[in-house]
Amino acid sequence: MKLDRLIHSVVLAWGWRRAAIAFAAGAVSVLALAPFDLWPVMFATFPLAVWLIDGAGAGRWGGVAAAASAGWWFGFGYFLAGLYWIGLAFLVDAKTFGWLMPFAVLSLPAGLAVFTAAGFALARLAWTRGTLRILTLAAALTAAEWLRGHVLTGFPWNAYGYALTAPLPLAQNAALFGLWGMTFVAVAAFASPAVLADERQDTPRPWLVPAAALVVLAVMAGVGAARLASHPTGFVAGVRLRIMQPNLPQDTKFNYGARAQVMQRYLALSDRSTAAQSGGLKDVTHLIWPESAFPFFLTREPEALAEIARLLPEGTVLITGAARAAEISENPRRVLAYNSIYVIDHDGSILSVYDKVHLVPFGEYLPFQVFLERLGLMQLTKVPGGFLSGDRRRPIAVPRAPAFLPLICYEIIFPGQAVPAGERPGWLVNVTNDAWFGISSGPYQHFQQSRVRAIEEGLPLVRAANTGISAVVDPLGRVVRALSLGTEGVLDAALPTPIGPPLYTRVGDLPVIFVVFMVVGVSAIRRVRE
Repeated sequence: MKLDRLIHSVVLAWGWRRAAIAFAAGAVSVLALAPFDLWPVMFATFPLAVWLIDGAGAGRWGGVAAAASAGWWFGFGYFLAGLYWIGLAFLVDAKTFGWLMPFAVLSLPAGLAVFTAAGFALARLAWTRGTLRILTLAAALTAAEWLRGHVLTGFPWNAYGYALTAPLPLAQNAALFGLWGMTFVAVAAFASPAVLADERQDTPRPWLVPAAALVVLAVMAGVGAARLASHPTGFVAGVRLRIMQPNLPQDTKFNYGARAQVMQRYLALSDRSTAAQSGGLKDVTHLIWPESAFPFFLTREPEALAEIARLLPEGTVLITGAARAAEISENPRRVLAYNSIYVIDHDGSILSVYDKVHLVPFGEYLPFQVFLERLGLMQLTKVPGGFLSGDRRRPIAVPRAPAFLPLICYEIIFPGQAVPAGERPGWLVNVTNDAWFGISSGPYQHFQQSRVRAIEEGLPLVRAANTGISAVVDPLGRVVRALSLGTEGVLDAALPTPIGPPLYTRVGDLPVIFVVFMVVGVSAIRRVRE
């Protein structure tokens, strides 16, 4: 009876109480994600979303506005709790950007919550009594999350489907239907206990719904466990990787005056062996340094290239992030540059270059750059004029190993877009600099999303992060070796072999899009008939 009263209090809540319930439910849902991975918590929070939409029927316009309001507060709580760490980036140079921190911490979650509000509103438009409304909410929120991952360059960070990727057997299903399919299943499964409060005429045997959700999750876990058992980790013969994690503070990393100190730290760390039986780099074929490794343009510092050449034995190549100067601008105050990856041979020659395609808004460039710069604003990287975008993402050939696909920072978080169609590489290389966000949830979330891309694509992942988490991950998401967040060191590992293209890489999001349209359509028809 106490539970019934609690449920009715949620359904009948209005005003600030309704907003507070939605906000708290969204904020608590973040515990399902890295680094906490308490994914069963969503079995308690998503039923609240269902009951809030149930209660929205008392509002005007069929309850759509009230549902959208509840959805916005749910999303605002979810994104505020999940993205609080973005504010830490504004404290790296507090004198310049500190005043913007409150606006950034609040405005980004507020904007992203609009998509959650749209999902709740769409669900309410097709809302029916009984079990079907659980699938309606799943379809509507999946559509909203898909839009969040694509509109205005997209930002699919912390999509609900990631809650089902902490257990590695469950995460394997991302290879079948991708992140958006995982999102549909997650919302439907986690919201299923809501029907336990239904009237018997609406849901005759309500216990069957959450029981069916548990069966679905158990089957997914079984399929994932079988997949893991049938694909042991294999390794590419003759490839020996070393990842260097310098753990440089952000204010040092971008300080030109510290260039000699930074370079010596890189060289000393890279020459450190993690195996007692070997020394230096003599057994290493590929040395990997993180994003934006240098506080200078590498090609304009010949001594730095000479030091790299002295470091690398014959047959060893360096894969490193670095800013790359573009053509000279007519305006001396504007520095035209790319955020790039270089492949450098043992003699210091540059073999290949990749320029980052998907730049971070407000971090690497400003929307309406010239106008906002006139107002005195600048992006966090403080490059006048912002970074330039590369032309396209493509695999890069590298000596003594299969071609790899370079992905800089958050380029790896976009499902279905990371690997170009028809250009399947042998491995993924993700270089990143999460020092902006300190010891917070952000780097753990970034690493979780990177692992899911490896599973979706069936490709091994090699990740070099300035402050961590650096790792070598096999194509099923198993961590071969890793360096923890906030430490310096080197990681030696073999390169895992890829597997055949998973189903998701071959069919993409079309099956999920079909399911979403079908569920919303059936729900809308039933709504009209009721």
